Amino acid sequence: MAIKYKRVLLKLSGESLMGDQGFGISPEMLNNYALQIQELVELGVEVAVVIGGGNIFRGLQASKSGIERVQGDYMGMMATVINGMAIQSSLEAIGVYSRLISAIEMKQIAEPYIRRRAIRHLEKKRVIIFSAGTGSPYFTTDSAAALRANEINAEVILKGTRVDGVYSADPEKDPTAQKFDTISFAKVISMGLSVMDMTAFTLCQENNLPIIVFDINDRSNLKRIIQGEPIGTLVEG
Repeated sequence: MAIKYKRVLLKLSGESLMGDQGFGISPEMLNNYALQIQELVELGVEVAVVIGGGNIFRGLQASKSGIERVQGDYMGMMATVINGMAIQSSLEAIGVYSRLISAIEMKQIAEPYIRRRAIRHLEKKRVIIFSAGTGSPYFTTDSAAALRANEINAEVILKGTRVDGVYSADPEKDPTAQKFDTISFAKVISMGLSVMDMTAFTLCQENNLPIIVFDINDRSNLKRIIQGEPIGTLVEG
């Protein structure tokens, strides 16, 4: 079966792992993601994953609890490692080889990030899970996704969300919001749409790395995107 993309970076939010819970990791959502990733691997796609940590801790909210910003950001990075370990465990439970890579050294549980080694894992059809963000405070996991996608020469960033694409306004609040099938980087900026944070978005724009925003909760979407179907919203140019 023909595939449109050979190497992709899948960006997942930590909040999406909560499912219907208010906190933590839903076993159903974890298994759902693992099965979707397995489908891509079976198609011959090289898959890298970046997941946020918002289901456990959000660095940006740390100041409200009296935690200093930089410390809070590092705590958020630790949360992404926990999520990465959960995804790795779920993948390997269904026979998908994976490697957990951390931007902050913790050799007992994850490999350090070495670009050439990460690419070699992809070439060997292992799923790589990038955790701990960029390893530096003040950068979101969106920025980590954009950075790593460019470093490993991914063909596209697949950003899984709760909505089925990019809209002219928040579709959960504005019923008249218009969905875009394709949109340029420049138009996203001029309209002030929130596809990714601006640091991440600019990195993709400058390096001509397309982003596809899609509904991750529809089990069939990821596979259909890989096969070239126009799912969600394509941001390019």
